[in-house]
Amino acid sequence: MVVRELSDADADRIFHALADATRRDIFARVAREGLSVSALAQHYPMSFAAVQKHVAVLHRAGLVHKERRGREQVVHAEPATLRRAIDLLEAYERIWRQRVEGIDRLLDED
Repeated sequence: MVVRELSDADADRIFHALADATRRDIFARVAREGLSVSALAQHYPMSFAAVQKHVAVLHRAGLVHKERRGREQVVHAEPATLRRAIDLLEAYERIWRQRVEGIDRLLDED
């Protein structure tokens, strides 16, 4: 499997999008099944336009894509983008695990 690295701008857009609880909830809902923005708007105490803005942020981050079905736009999750963010976090985790192992080795030497 080839994993494309994230640019700093891509990582910023993804983590900015996921920093908001409403956007994380929208992502979770559309990861289970594609939903129209109208259907999504029924789950939140905010205007349709506000939900559209949240979906737009997720779309700019590459976390969702929209499919036109008649008069509606159905929102679908893009799990590959989330996977790339997870890969980045796992790379940071490996760095910290190596540091902890280095500290453990130093402590064992004493």
